[in-house]
Amino acid sequence: MSKLKIAVIVGSTRIGRFADHPAKWIAEIAASRPELEVEILDLLDYPMSFLGQASATEAQNETAERWKKKLREFDGYIFTAAEYNHGPTAVLKNAIDLGEFIHKPVAFVGYGGVGGARAVEQLRLIFVEMSAVSVKTGVHISFPEYLSVIKDGKGLSDYAHLAEAAKNQLDQLVWWGEALKAARAV
Repeated sequence: MSKLKIAVIVGSTRIGRFADHPAKWIAEIAASRPELEVEILDLLDYPMSFLGQASATEAQNETAERWKKKLREFDGYIFTAAEYNHGPTAVLKNAIDLGEFIHKPVAFVGYGGVGGARAVEQLRLIFVEMSAVSVKTGVHISFPEYLSVIKDGKGLSDYAHLAEAAKNQLDQLVWWGEALKAARAV
């Protein structure tokens, strides 16, 4: 079977964001697997207006079309999910609303309050509506781990439980990715 093409989507565009750390970390782990081809997509590279916004420029509309086209290249997705005010970022929700994820698996690396768990749960509900499949295992970076990376120079790879969650998540993403790719081909 051919490799599954997986996008790691950086779900925050805030200045000084933490999202680069989990995105690079999970992309590295995923790319080490022979059955996966991985690419990082950064929402900073896709400045889109909000869905239905009357003041959207032609350039923003063209970027949204470029975003949709790019997403079609992939067999599955891993999202970094920052939790702000008990939910995902607005820019990530907007990018999801503008995208197409039908019959493809999604996975999440959350961080923030309670490891981003509340944001991830909301995203799972959203993806059900979009006919996507969320894998069971999430990777949740707790606040002490977040601080150790930001302030103490540690890496996410220093935490065995995060590596174990990432392995389990990727196992599930591969299984669903292969199953859904075969089903889409029929």
